[in-house]
Amino acid sequence: MHHEVVIIGGGAAGISTAARLRRLGRDVALVEPSDVHHYQPLWTLIGGGRAPAGASARPMRKLVPRGTHWLRTAAVGVDPFERRVDLADGTSLRYARLVVCPGLQLDWHRLDGLVEALGHDGVASNYSASYAPLTWEFIQRTRSGTAVFTMPSGPIKCGGAPQKIAYLAADHWRETGVLKDIDIHLVLPTPAMFAVPEYASVLEGVARRYGIHVHLESEAVAVRSSRDVVVRGPDGVTTLPYSFAHLVPPQSAPDWIKSSALAGLSGYVDVDGSTLRHNEFPDVFALGDVAGTPNSKTGAAVRKQVPVVVANLLASLAGHDLPGVYDGYASCPITTGRRTLLLAEFDYTGRPRPSIPFLNTMREITDHTVFKRRVLPWLYWGLMLRGLA
Repeated sequence: MHHEVVIIGGGAAGISTAARLRRLGRDVALVEPSDVHHYQPLWTLIGGGRAPAGASARPMRKLVPRGTHWLRTAAVGVDPFERRVDLADGTSLRYARLVVCPGLQLDWHRLDGLVEALGHDGVASNYSASYAPLTWEFIQRTRSGTAVFTMPSGPIKCGGAPQKIAYLAADHWRETGVLKDIDIHLVLPTPAMFAVPEYASVLEGVARRYGIHVHLESEAVAVRSSRDVVVRGPDGVTTLPYSFAHLVPPQSAPDWIKSSALAGLSGYVDVDGSTLRHNEFPDVFALGDVAGTPNSKTGAAVRKQVPVVVANLLASLAGHDLPGVYDGYASCPITTGRRTLLLAEFDYTGRPRPSIPFLNTMREITDHTVFKRRVLPWLYWGLMLRGLA
């Protein structure tokens, strides 16, 4: 089988790219085994009791753009020298141009004891549609004791998500009158609460407001059946007992990407950060979480990357110079409470990059319900996945 464009991955990046290309009448094949597509930012709200459990899911068949050749199997390898994609069903595809966007894999096993503990005795994670509802269940059950929220080192999907759920939980406990009885610990591997100083300052105030103990340059290395989280930090090893623990798994590019010729030293697809074209194979592009770029891995970043990839891919097919430039823009709407939100926007420069006129993004928005729960999902389902935004 041969197609003009083969896209690996039916997440936000893959569907949006396919939609734009199909609107232009191009021959597109999409490799994606899943029958269900999730709007993953809602998992935080589900875990925080601000959205129903099924709100994030829609059937994939309703989202794949009309005319796209959808192969309901997984990619297991790419030979960029032969322009070939090998599939789990034993077949293969050939392409003129390849777009790689399978997302990240969750390496649950890399946090010792997490696989065994997850879903039991107060241990949950919003990084899975299956476990996000349990997060809310465990938060409601917690009336006293110690709550531990962790973030792993290395790139992860939505770097603000490990903090978002901590603030949603703390605000729920405040509203129900039990916050004073709960000792909250936030374990972060970074030297600051956020990479952009202006936003880090706001989040430091949020943590103080809830009485959260923040452990910087620290990382959970194990969770034990005795209800302890083992944390390694600059001062050595600390053991935190927990009544409730929200643990985020380490993440990486899919194993088949890491072992392929597409990967750079980091294991992610080796692309130019501006054009999103592969640095060695000019007929390969990558975007989304799997791209080896230093931007934050968010849906907002994908929304800015898709038109760049499409423009540059089409230019390359025509033999023209690449016109599209991605500047590293990303956005992270950080829920700082059940009704408050900090809209962090930034780019490769590491400085604030506000995009909404008349909105001061250096402070919390006092009511995020409509924006986070309604406006952003509408933008995602109705415009972005249809190739219109």
